[in-house]
Amino acid sequence: MKQGHLHGTMRRCTVFGLAAALAGCAVGPNFKHPTPPAPTAYGAASDTSPTAETATAGGEAQRLNVGQDIPADWWTLFQSPTLNQWVEQAIKANPNMTAAQAALRQAHELYLAQRTTYWPLAQGSFSATRSQFASNSIANPTISTTSTYNLFTAQLAVSYVPDVFGVNRRTVEAFRAQSQSTRFQLEATYLTLSSNVVVAAIQEASLRAQIAATDRLLQVQHELTEKVRRQQTVGTASNLDVLTQEAAEAQTAATLPPLHKQLNQTRDALTALLGRLPADEPSEGVHLSELTLPVELPLSVPSKLLEQRPDVRQAEENLHAASAEAGVALGNMLPQFQITGDIGSSSLTLSRIFKTGNGFWDLGASLSQTLFDAGALLHRHRAADAALDQAGALYRAAVITAFQNVADTLHALRDDADALKANAEAERSAKAAFELAQRQQQLGTISFVAVLNAETSYQQAELALAQAEANRFSDTAALFQALGGGWWNRSQGPAQ
Repeated sequence: MKQGHLHGTMRRCTVFGLAAALAGCAVGPNFKHPTPPAPTAYGAASDTSPTAETATAGGEAQRLNVGQDIPADWWTLFQSPTLNQWVEQAIKANPNMTAAQAALRQAHELYLAQRTTYWPLAQGSFSATRSQFASNSIANPTISTTSTYNLFTAQLAVSYVPDVFGVNRRTVEAFRAQSQSTRFQLEATYLTLSSNVVVAAIQEASLRAQIAATDRLLQVQHELTEKVRRQQTVGTASNLDVLTQEAAEAQTAATLPPLHKQLNQTRDALTALLGRLPADEPSEGVHLSELTLPVELPLSVPSKLLEQRPDVRQAEENLHAASAEAGVALGNMLPQFQITGDIGSSSLTLSRIFKTGNGFWDLGASLSQTLFDAGALLHRHRAADAALDQAGALYRAAVITAFQNVADTLHALRDDADALKANAEAERSAKAAFELAQRQQQLGTISFVAVLNAETSYQQAELALAQAEANRFSDTAALFQALGGGWWNRSQGPAQ
């Protein structure tokens, strides 16, 4: 056969294979996006009326705006330059972000590699051998006059697997879904990291405020203890009064080490989030007085929430991949087709390798069908169906968790606003009582012990107020996290 005829035959076979692949139906279930849940609200937590307002730090009334979009850099709403700097550092330096970005690149490259199976595989080869034949037992296989000869061969081999039943398409579909799943896993890592930095900063500020209030309380307790001891020496206080006051002071002192422990561990956690070692912890800190409470809060409708939550999107892509894998497992039970072709030239001398008469070719097609494998393919198909059921259940679990997170934060925002109002009123009352006790003590109508007791109550109320203020900031950050964090509004995602 002439070389032109050979090339034409191979082209026709390739086109035929491609046409067969495109015309065939892909086996297995066609993936459909899960139907969003019917509820249009978040149950009892869907109250959009303003929260309670209190004249204290972080006591502003917050309002929920249904359908309001979420900014990508939502943490800047707290208006803390230090906090903004920490989040930016964490995104750049945290190794978990780097690992998630590398995982996405890997998944995308694997998807691109799998797509290449749509095309024929062509491999070129060249070989050169020097041989000697047994001249006394076989005839001379060459035209050479000696028993040694050279053989040069240049060859092009082409193979193609027609995707008759769509197995390759399902495989590519699975790889693409896995790539998308990894993308949303990266977005979830981004959201979790930024939220953890914000919460750690708020926790640090709260602990600093609690330690300061406890230090003042302990100083008051110590002064009260010394006063009771002096009263004992003059006979106006009993030994029981001294022991009772010493026990109260010791109990107050015992609350400081746990607070310092939490502060140090929070600083260590924050340092790790920034991608640093403990010896390189940030010197600056955040104080509650530096934070601004966002008053206009977004509230996504339930159907939109499922598009915004990275964990739900990741679970959906995992479900997509499992659906495609079920098709692959079914397709592997069907006949397998392959088309192969070789063309080349062989010569005893390198200079004549491409001369007329030295060419060779072959063209073939094969079909194979597994007849007996002791049920291996059947069990793999059943396993893929079970994996699909598992992925469906995990998707539903992710949806339920998403709605639960939003409902929890909505409840917390309203309840913590009420708690802050109550604690602020208690702090104001305790402060007024302490100031009144000071004036009465100056007039000689009450003892100094009564003044110290009033100050103790005031400091305890101040400690509870600091905790209530921090809770409002933390719950606000939790709402932005529960709603997805606004990743869709970034001009460039973490992958870039």
